Amino acid sequence: MKNNDLTEGNILTRLLLFAVPFLIANIWQSLYGAADLLVVGKYCGAESVAAVATGTQVTQIITSLITGLTLGSTILIGKYMGCGDIERVKKTIGTTLTVFFLFALLLTLLLIAFGKPLLRLLDTPEDSFALTYRYVAVCAAGNVFICGYNAISAILRGYGDSLRPMIFVGIACVINIVLDVVFVKEWGMGVEGTAFATIISQGISMILAVAYLKWKKFIFDFKPKSFRPVGAVAKELAAVGIPISFQELMVRISFLYLMAVMNRCGVYAAAIVGIGSKFDVFAMLSATSIANALAAFTAQNMGAGKPKRARKALWYGMGFALFVAALFWGWAQVNPASMIRVFSKSPEIVQAGIPFFRSCSYDYLMVAMVFCLNGYLNGREKTVWTMVSCSAGALLLRIPLVYLFGEHFAGDLGKLGMIAPTVSGIMAAYTLVYVLYEGRKGRLG
Repeated sequence: MKNNDLTEGNILTRLLLFAVPFLIANIWQSLYGAADLLVVGKYCGAESVAAVATGTQVTQIITSLITGLTLGSTILIGKYMGCGDIERVKKTIGTTLTVFFLFALLLTLLLIAFGKPLLRLLDTPEDSFALTYRYVAVCAAGNVFICGYNAISAILRGYGDSLRPMIFVGIACVINIVLDVVFVKEWGMGVEGTAFATIISQGISMILAVAYLKWKKFIFDFKPKSFRPVGAVAKELAAVGIPISFQELMVRISFLYLMAVMNRCGVYAAAIVGIGSKFDVFAMLSATSIANALAAFTAQNMGAGKPKRARKALWYGMGFALFVAALFWGWAQVNPASMIRVFSKSPEIVQAGIPFFRSCSYDYLMVAMVFCLNGYLNGREKTVWTMVSCSAGALLLRIPLVYLFGEHFAGDLGKLGMIAPTVSGIMAAYTLVYVLYEGRKGRLG
């Protein structure tokens, strides 16, 4: 397998060509949760919709932690590929896979042990509590597959290959959708069926990915001795990946707090926030894809001694992400009801969700800037700064605003929807100032 050299050629063309498989992969990835919610919304009641909505918020904590660590692996592999240190690349891959296996086991134990107390802390409605816990417990049992699957994808992206992760994600998504329909519609398994569909599909995709890479004689041979972790590499991986994981965790915790506030308003409000979070993912896909591509693109170019090329990629990528985000924002302003009906036909849910979607959609624009800026900074290994930035946004801005709005505007979903864009707008402003200031000082290329 040849790696994709991101240090040569037209910047915009190379970035977009590298980002497009990211985008398609993220679309497939988003369809996991969307398919779960769509099938449950069609064949089950409001309690099941609320259960998947709340349960997804919990499981996304796991996904966020995994994403952070995998991005750390992507950055390091990209850097070593850029400077041609193949042995270091192999050691990073072996250490990544071993660390992730152990991490998956730990997460499973923690989530099963503390799942119920966490759901109580979130004020999960009693009508949907049992269903929510069963969803979380089943997903927790499949953490090994989720971690392994995401680790392999991250390794390939650092190697410069965003195409094959897209293919593996696509396979998993198709299997997930088929199993969702079979388990929920045909077998009547309800919420648990959607969870089983997710972990089975990711397990199959992970196995197929490993088999393919061995067949294609990938740079890593998957022999037992190759999985032996290297202390120095593990330390470096932790130094880059843990700050990213921590910032993702803080963001998820702040969203969990919002979920808790909405849960107090009943199952309809909980369902609206859940639907909103699903649509947010699709609306922000371009920004997420560009940000991930920027991290790998920047890492390779820094490794090759081309900081100015990485910086130009940031501005090109941000412009593209803002353009796409503006299209979704316009849709939310003109016809938010059609967005909600994608996931639920309930008149009560649609009517209550319109003001929330209109106000919350401003976040699409702000997040596009935040994601791209952070992707660039992560690729520069400025992960401590992005951790502090995102943690401040979550702990010092989002949680206090949720508390204040929840106390004074409880039940007013339009005003509650303004929390996210307000926080993201402030974060975008100070992150942009930081990048421009550091750039003028010559510290960011």
